[in-house]
Amino acid sequence: MTEEAENKADNGEESSPEAETPINSHEEEQAQNADEAAPEEPVEPDAAHWKDVAARNQAELDNYRKRMAREKAEQAKWANANLLGELLSVLDSFQMGLDAARLDDKDSVITQGMEMVQRQLDEFLTNQGVVEVPAIGERFDPNQHEAISHEHHPEVAEGVIISQVRRGFRLHDRLLRASNVLVSKGPEDVEAAGTPEE
Repeated sequence: MTEEAENKADNGEESSPEAETPINSHEEEQAQNADEAAPEEPVEPDAAHWKDVAARNQAELDNYRKRMAREKAEQAKWANANLLGELLSVLDSFQMGLDAARLDDKDSVITQGMEMVQRQLDEFLTNQGVVEVPAIGERFDPNQHEAISHEHHPEVAEGVIISQVRRGFRLHDRLLRASNVLVSKGPEDVEAAGTPEE
């Protein structure tokens, strides 16, 4: 209100709308235009949208955490594979030494000490998840066995392992090293083997 309008109001006189000029007519126009331009949107759908976004993000974060935990467990499971693989050749040499000691003197203190070390090594491998691949008497499996020879055998059926030259091992469900084995060709065919000459 202007000074003149205030004086009239104090004197009890009514002021006309033309006499009053707005303080900032530009701001009022902007406010009116904003009200007309933006119709009122309901708040509920907007809140539901953001609630859905938050739930999806939470689910993605949970899945990420689970995936990272699985990958970490998987890495820990196979972390020792190279070390254990290298240790197998040492075990082979130790086994040959133990076999020689048993042939020399089965009851000697050295043989008994080596047998005790072998038990500890076997226990260590078992604790690490290493198991020996079964071989002798089993059917030949190219996924677990490596055939170094095929021989006829009168009592062993064809495709069955007769003997093992080198032990094979698995770490959990993966093959560390295949067994080297001799595989039976079955009984020798007598007719084919010995046809008399005329």
